[in-house]
Amino acid sequence: MSHHNVHIHPAVDDGVKRGSDSFTGGKLHCHCGSDRVEVTIDAQCAHNHVCGCTKCWKPEGALFSMVAVVPRDKLRVSSHEEKLKVVDPAAAIQRHACTGCGVHMYGRIENTGHPFHGLDFIHTELSHDEGWAGPEFAAFVSSIIESGADPENMGAVRSRLQELGLPPYDCLSPPLMDAIATHTAKAKGVL
Repeated sequence: MSHHNVHIHPAVDDGVKRGSDSFTGGKLHCHCGSDRVEVTIDAQCAHNHVCGCTKCWKPEGALFSMVAVVPRDKLRVSSHEEKLKVVDPAAAIQRHACTGCGVHMYGRIENTGHPFHGLDFIHTELSHDEGWAGPEFAAFVSSIIESGADPENMGAVRSRLQELGLPPYDCLSPPLMDAIATHTAKAKGVL
């Protein structure tokens, strides 16, 4: 398979759009035809990336999801919160999905000891607002195999990610891994 035929995610397949430094947030909407869930974000997102894990919501036909974080206090459900339900209450990230269309509207970590507590996970492609920070890397690349991707095509997938300027990792990016290690070191009293 040629890496030019690899479809990563509809938001990046034609190139990665970079965000605006002056962008201050927008609204996310589920895919329902009426009574759409609306989530208002009052901040620019950070650490936007494409993710190959099997837990994140992906558009139909995408190999990867696209997910970013925002401060928890900058996210609020502004319409039809009654339609939201946590997908897996046992998961570290409580993914709040629309019961109508199944789209994950945001993910929240309730465990105060988790390194990413205080950050909510969002899918910026659910917004019509322009200016969201674009994805910076690809995480958990090998995990797409667990979703049914052909292992023989992984070279083409990684080549396409590189071509798009999304360095592939089988974990998170180095700055996020450093943040996790720093949190752990502080919790242990090492720092």
